[in-house]
Amino acid sequence: MSNKIVIVNPALTADHRERIAYLARKGGYEAVFYETNQEALPAMEDAVAAYGLGADLTAAGKQLAWFHSMSAGVDGYLQEGAIANPGMLLTSSSGAYGVTLAEHTLMVTLELLRRQPEYEQAVAQKKWLRGLKQRTIKDSTVTIVGTGDLGGEIAKRFAAFEPEHLFGVNRSGLARSRAFTRIVKQEKVDRILPDTDILVMALPGTSETYHFLNRERLALLPDSAIVVNVGRGNAVDQDALAQALKDGKLSAAALDVFEKEPLPADDPLWDCPNLLITPHIAGDLTAPYTLEKNVELFCDNLCRFINGQPLERIVDRRRGY
Repeated sequence: MSNKIVIVNPALTADHRERIAYLARKGGYEAVFYETNQEALPAMEDAVAAYGLGADLTAAGKQLAWFHSMSAGVDGYLQEGAIANPGMLLTSSSGAYGVTLAEHTLMVTLELLRRQPEYEQAVAQKKWLRGLKQRTIKDSTVTIVGTGDLGGEIAKRFAAFEPEHLFGVNRSGLARSRAFTRIVKQEKVDRILPDTDILVMALPGTSETYHFLNRERLALLPDSAIVVNVGRGNAVDQDALAQALKDGKLSAAALDVFEKEPLPADDPLWDCPNLLITPHIAGDLTAPYTLEKNVELFCDNLCRFINGQPLERIVDRRRGY
């Protein structure tokens, strides 16, 4: 049996590489580092474990016993043919991105409430624009759909701004974070949407969450509401969202994730009014805290793998997370 562990994370520092190599060597394994998936693919043929991002790696790993994804979302690994070894354990980096994604969510929410995109446009044209109506998180109703690590981190930060209501929406009606003032089951979300001022989508990408925010639910929101999506792009019906913005049935929106990425140059979203677009950068590994946490989660599971202990953050492929 191979003792090779393939590592494909170009963001790693020298210290990270040394730490991973030491842990692997101590357990009788060899950590082999690559900068790109393309370079790593030949080594995946006989790798026993790997840490990286992309279903091309798991599809090539016929002997993989374990794969740790750098991402929190794992929908790409659940497609047919994405995993060569049916018995492979898949773990995610859920828990590494909550902080940076929550800060991003807060940033774009404040930008939209305070009309920053419009003021920036005026400044670029050297116009002294004043008087745009602004709003606050304070005394508003915030609804966060998805109450896992990401939703919980978002809720903690929004709670500091004193909203009147901070609702969390999930399948169980339970949540780990105490920041929420109330938890609502998904099947009852339609009851609270008419009173929601700020709707945050923090859902994983599964068959159950596909177009969760559809045309009908968008119509339930007040015309003054804003929508922020930092979960998975396919949780929002983008065409319906664009139409709601164009028709003035939605005040504004911010999207960091999309159904197709990169967003095609001819996609109508680029020209959609009152839409703040960021290119899936809310949770990348450029923030030192996020990278360190990501490596920490992998190293913890690496020690568990070496010692034959149960792994953390194992993905339930049937549920999609």
